[in-house]
Parts: sequence; structure tokens; C-alpha cells
Amino acid sequence: MSALIILVVFAILIVFFSIVIVNQGTVAVITIFGKYQRVMTPGLNFKIPFVEFIFKRISIQNRSMELEFQAITSDQANVNFKAMLVYAVLNQEEQTIKNVAFKYMDERSFMQALIRTVEGTIRAFVATKKQAEVLLLRGEIVLNVKNELDETLEQWGYHLIDLQLNDIAFDEAIMRSMAQVVASNNLKAAAENEGQALLITKTKSAEAEGNAIRISAEAEKIAAQLRGQGVALFREEVARGMAESAKVMNEANLDASLILFSMWTEAVKHFAEQGQGNVIFLDGSTEGMDKTMKQIMGIQQLKEGGDYVAPASPSGKK
Repeated sequence: MSALIILVVFAILIVFFSIVIVNQGTVAVITIFGKYQRVMTPGLNFKIPFVEFIFKRISIQNRSMELEFQAITSDQANVNFKAMLVYAVLNQEEQTIKNVAFKYMDERSFMQALIRTVEGTIRAFVATKKQAEVLLLRGEIVLNVKNELDETLEQWGYHLIDLQLNDIAFDEAIMRSMAQVVASNNLKAAAENEGQALLITKTKSAEAEGNAIRISAEAEKIAAQLRGQGVALFREEVARGMAESAKVMNEANLDASLILFSMWTEAVKHFAEQGQGNVIFLDGSTEGMDKTMKQIMGIQQLKEGGDYVAPASPSGKK
């Protein structure tokens, strides 16, 4: 009876040590006396008790870690990086799982190698750039790291999913100098904009002044033409009126010189009314008036092309 109990207990122990449960997102590497044997997938698995052993359980889920390190640019500026690295096992193929399980002695060694590789790749890239370029090359840095690490990580059984550079900062002294450069550039741009605005204002003002002068000149030209036309029309009307008056006087057998006398008296009257002075000096004698009348008549005869005959003066003299 006791032997049966022993056998039952032994069988239970064998079954217990034979059952292996592998969680989802994990695989188990099985060895026999230290030599790789096979890989167990998630779920219920069985192994040979006391012969097969679980060497390592490997997570095939995504993993992440944060990095903080410093790099130096080609112009000797210190750059502080804060990054987040996301990586995972490449696939569930047997060779990939063997690489993950046996390439490194333990997880700590792998993490150290991964961190130093990422940092070294970024430092090598930054060392070829100047400090003014680093802030603009965030995407290029990430792309360069992926290109450099993909082949190396595949040999280890992993692949890089993402690298995020969360913060890129320089030393305080460099940050102050960069801020001063930005401020001076802003002042320079503001001064250039102000100069351009002033130039545009002056140019537009000069153009407006030129247009005003041109418009004024055109207006003055038109006004002068109109004044000339008015004077011409006035003279034409005066000549027409004088011709009609002379015709009427000739028909009435009156001396046409009376027209000139009337014009003379009207002129004297106009001088008296419109003049600004208090005294008008005119030769009001009979001889002076007679002389003036003769001169006017002589000019008229010369214009008409006829012989000049002096008319009788109001005093009866010729």
C-alpha cells in the first residue's frame, strides 16, 4: 500500500515538473544540460522533468528606457540630450530567440551595450556639426541612429522601434550667448524693416509731391490757355463792336474818331476807379488829346494800308 502511495506521489511530481505555462508576450528557452534545445511559445507546454530546464524567459513586447548624456559639437559646445528609446525583439523565429538568449551574459550587459551604442552614435554625428545646426537636425539625428543601429541590433535579435529626443539643451553660458545672437538678429531685422518702411514712405511722399506738381502744372497750363482764349475772345468782341460802331457812325455821317475819344474817356474813368493811387497824371490839354487821337488814327491807317490823313482836332487845327 505504501509503495502505491509512493508511486502516486512520484507520478504527481513528474507531472508537476513537466508542465510549463508560458505567459502571453513571452517565450521560454529550453536547454538540456546547458545546451539549447527548443523554444516554448505562450500557453501550456511540457518538458522532460530533471532533464530539460528553462534557461530564460524572454519578453517579446516593446520595451522603453530613458537616456541622459552629453555630446560635443565640432565647435566645442556641450550639448545635453534627453532621449527615450523604444525597442523590441525582432521576431519569434528560432534563430532570433537564440541570439537574444545567448548573445549577452545577462540583461544588464545587453542594456549597457545598447545604451553605449546609442550614445556613441549620436556623439559621433553631433561631433561633425556646429552648435547652431544641432537644434535644427533633430530628425536627422534620429534617422542616423536608426540607420547605424539597425544592423547591429539585428545581430543581437532586436530592432529599434523609435528614438525620441525629448530635450536638446546647451550649457547656460552658450544658451545666453545664443539668446543674445537671436536678440541682435531680431534688432537687425527690425532696423532693416524700419529702414524699408521709411524708404517706402519717402518714396511715396516724393511720388505724391511729383504728381501734385505735375497736376498743378497741367492745371496752370490749361488755365493759361483758357485765359489766352478769353483775352482773344475779348479782343475779338471789342474789334467787332468797334467795327459795328464805326459802320453806324459812317452811315450817320459822323466822324469815327469819336469812338476813339469815347474809348479814351472810358480808359481815364477806369484808371480813376480801379487805380490804387491818389493822383493820375494825364495830358488833358486840347493839344495832348489831339496828339493822342492822331497817333491812334495813324496806327489804324497803317494797319489798313491806306494813306494817313490827319483829322481835324477839336480845337479846329490840323
